[in-house]
Amino acid sequence: MATTAQVTGAWILIALYMGVILYFVFKGARKTKSMADYAVGSIMFSPLVVALSLAASMTSAATFVINPGFIANFGISGVISYGFVLPFAALVSLAVLTKSFRKYGQSVKALTLAQWVGERYKSRGYALFMGFLSLLLITFIVLIAVAITQVLSKALNADPLIVLVLVVVFIFGYMMFGGANSMVYTNTIQAGIMVVVAVILLTSGYEHFSNGIGQFFRKLAAIDPALVRPTNPSSPLFRDFYEIIFAQLVVGMAIVVQPHIITKSLLLRSERDVNRFLVYAIAAEVLFFMVVIAGLYARLTFPDLQFNGVALRNDAIIPTYVTYIFSNSSLGVIVGLLVVLGLLSAGISTLEGLIQSVSITITSDLIKPLTGNYFSNGTSLVKMNKLVIIVLAIITILLSWQQIVHPKLSVGIFAQNGVYAYFASAFVPVIFGIFNKSMRASVAFAGSLIAFAVHFAVYYLMPYLVSDVGMTFGFFTKYLEGPVRNPAIASSAAVTLSTISVLIMIVMNKLFTPKTAQP
Repeated sequence: MATTAQVTGAWILIALYMGVILYFVFKGARKTKSMADYAVGSIMFSPLVVALSLAASMTSAATFVINPGFIANFGISGVISYGFVLPFAALVSLAVLTKSFRKYGQSVKALTLAQWVGERYKSRGYALFMGFLSLLLITFIVLIAVAITQVLSKALNADPLIVLVLVVVFIFGYMMFGGANSMVYTNTIQAGIMVVVAVILLTSGYEHFSNGIGQFFRKLAAIDPALVRPTNPSSPLFRDFYEIIFAQLVVGMAIVVQPHIITKSLLLRSERDVNRFLVYAIAAEVLFFMVVIAGLYARLTFPDLQFNGVALRNDAIIPTYVTYIFSNSSLGVIVGLLVVLGLLSAGISTLEGLIQSVSITITSDLIKPLTGNYFSNGTSLVKMNKLVIIVLAIITILLSWQQIVHPKLSVGIFAQNGVYAYFASAFVPVIFGIFNKSMRASVAFAGSLIAFAVHFAVYYLMPYLVSDVGMTFGFFTKYLEGPVRNPAIASSAAVTLSTISVLIMIVMNKLFTPKTAQP
């Protein structure tokens, strides 16, 4: 439980934070006159500002709150997976894809990833399909809402349901107005806070290294030897190197095609800014991804993963750790409040990007074409977008409360299942659309369908065949067993099989398509 000083300080800090956010929302809203302004802004920003905005959007509450909880539960195997392998693949993918995507996005004036796909393949149907797929990103919105609720409810000693409702009403409320213009300002402030807090969290366990890193590992091994092994066979996420390395490499490469990440480069002034943007963004991201190590400090602080005799759920471990570890002195309380602010910033920054991208996609890529372009002018689209955000807020509250009360290990599993299915389906059209100029819409669409089908077949159908029918799938069977399954397994299989299938279709088309007779 937070002390009285912590609760009072948290209220003061939150009030100041809200005031700053609303100031920039008002500032950005004055320059938001159309859906294009809301989507990509009417202001051109510096590479550093856009890079920090990207870093804040790309690194969410999952990185600062949820994933460290997995590390507290399962140890070094999780650090390898979430702290090294996935970031390496994601940042390399970001560097490779940014320039090409930006160049094409600028030329077709795409506001969303669905529009980019539709314009690239000259297919309204494909754009509509990608628009419907974007609804899966609601699961990620839920993850962040749950994480923010966990942090605030612990810091304020408040009822989680009341906190959840207030958080959703406030954030979704101001996102109805500012859009990209205000979001870049707020994300930059949030990223700056996150940099400071990342350093604080990474150094919060310094006393555990007083006798060297060897002693640090021995302390963990004394709690559970599995915590210091590179694989953890008893975990549902880090059982072997296929799961820790291969699956996360594939997921990391594909994760960049999420709309709130890959479209960020469209805010840059010119091509000359791209390299500096990438250097700043990657440097910030490396620091942010390393925060998962704090999960090891939390496990040393709560060896049995209990606090005051109550078992800690995965998503509550880091909020409880922060409240506890920084409550011993006045200075500690101040630092702890700063960390709380950083955890909130990590969640809110990504939540803003998701609300913006998902609402725009629903408005522009689903409602507009499905109503025969009835909402065609800028004013009516902006009004419809606000209504969409209200509906998203209601859905978020309902799903988030369900995940707070009845999670399956963690809301992270729920979110990964939805988000990973989305970017697995988006991987083929984006990658081949960028690097294969002659890529056919029919082949790309087939790849998306294969990825979508494979992901959910691996996650839902194959486990049923194993448990109820008694089928086996060789070495793959162990990934299909147990009450909690790893969405990265389903997603990596989807990306791999869809990519192989598309490559085969491309080769077959070349072999069996008659060559045009030369004059």
